[in-house]
Amino acid sequence: MLQIKVCIGSSCHLKGSYDVIRSLQATIAHHGLQEQVELQAGFCLGQCTHGVVVQVGEQKILGVLPEQVEGLFAEYVLPEVASPGSSTH
Repeated sequence: MLQIKVCIGSSCHLKGSYDVIRSLQATIAHHGLQEQVELQAGFCLGQCTHGVVVQVGEQKILGVLPEQVEGLFAEYVLPEVASPGSSTH
């Protein structure tokens, strides 16, 4: 299962981390990947001055805005999960 962590520490919270989480939840559901992607909140991912931090596996993406989530998902998440139409059940 691919883990995605979104920082919800003070700095990221003020910069909209909960909006990013909501966008990620919607995108995961839209792609039907609830069984393959685990979304978590983290209190600090160590990049406080760079905006909302999202970690996909070991890759950290800095300064994420809600409107960037679909592109981020296509670039970092979809290549890591099973191809469309395959089943992991």
